[in-house]
Amino acid sequence: MLKIHHLRNATMIVETEKDVILIDPMLGDQGFMPSFTLFRHKARRNPTVPLPTNANLILEKVTHCLITHQHPDHIDSKGVEFLIKKNIPITCSVRDEKALKKRGLNVVQSLKYWEKQMFLGGTIEGIPAKHGYGFVAKPMGNVIGFYIKLPNQKSIYLSSDTIYTTSVDKVLKNYRPDISVLACGAAQFDLFKQLIMNVDDILKFVKNTSGKVIANHMESINHCPLTRKELKKILINNNLMDNVLIPEDGKIMVMD
Repeated sequence: MLKIHHLRNATMIVETEKDVILIDPMLGDQGFMPSFTLFRHKARRNPTVPLPTNANLILEKVTHCLITHQHPDHIDSKGVEFLIKKNIPITCSVRDEKALKKRGLNVVQSLKYWEKQMFLGGTIEGIPAKHGYGFVAKPMGNVIGFYIKLPNQKSIYLSSDTIYTTSVDKVLKNYRPDISVLACGAAQFDLFKQLIMNVDDILKFVKNTSGKVIANHMESINHCPLTRKELKKILINNNLMDNVLIPEDGKIMVMD
């Protein structure tokens, strides 16, 4: 049985009978980071919400960690502190390995795009991700998604912070993941285009997914305007809500 714990933003935990995998740990207190926008969206310190009260119980069980990229809403100083204190083994992109090791993290595995390696008795593959439309993708830097197949478990595609690309399309249509995790906050800075999928591409992603979609990256960082309520309304209006889960912070999803 697979349990997926949604903590906040992109921070989640995948729990099997054997392993407890932490993804993109932003573990700091509410408001400990500055606002990511000043005028496009209301200026508020980040994260805009606290960690859910049940987070500590599952964090104590963590056996492994996946890091998709180094932005502070995916790994913050408290996340680094936690990983070092517990000496948690980490899987990341080859492009992030050196920097994460320099921060004192226990990186045991790194992946290139489209590279498949053994992982916790199953496999993990690095999937290309593009963090933004147009010019902004370049300064946003390296991001990697992961396609995971663990023994006797549903396959999982962690698409990470990305727009809809031919790589995303390939995974959805050729790999046909049972569970896909999609960043849905429509994040955007004061300047430039959106940093993750816009509404049209979110709808396209859901339409092209044969399994369940878990929508995250909402209502926790101030440059993400799309709310859970708005996303639900859009999906219902497009007859696409049936296969989408939009978890509240602290929600545990049992994926039978």
